[in-house]
Amino acid sequence: MATNRLIHRWKRAYGAHRLHLPVLLAAFALAGYSVWVLGFDALWNRRVWWQAIAVWFAAAIIAHDFILFPAYALLDRVLAAASARTRLRVSPLNYIRVPLLGIGLSFLLFFPGIIRQGAATFHAATGGTQQPFLVRWLLLSATMFALSAFAYAIQSLRARRRH
Repeated sequence: MATNRLIHRWKRAYGAHRLHLPVLLAAFALAGYSVWVLGFDALWNRRVWWQAIAVWFAAAIIAHDFILFPAYALLDRVLAAASARTRLRVSPLNYIRVPLLGIGLSFLLFFPGIIRQGAATFHAATGGTQQPFLVRWLLLSATMFALSAFAYAIQSLRARRRH
């Protein structure tokens, strides 16, 4: 009984599940250990400062939290409002959200290739060039939207047949 009261007090004071803090501390410990094992020099490129992992990490935080998150949150609200106004039988909202999420994540994956960062290393490792990265990402994006549009059309036809 005393344990339940203690857990209840902890949840009320901390505001999260009782495993949240230990997992968070373990993640920080793992990150600190990684920096200690790698050494700070591995995270900082003295020859070309903008290629340093620390700079890219800070830029990613700034770009996402202050620019991208407000932009896609606003876009999502606009899409939700437009979807609510149209009164369609099947909401197109998730059929737009899912491909946009896939496009955003695949852009992060292809971005170094698109801007041809590390072209010499890529060529030495593969014998190829980074030329096709942008075209492949655009084709992947178009395919994601096409599949989503196809799935939306099928759901719309099913909804029309039911009514």
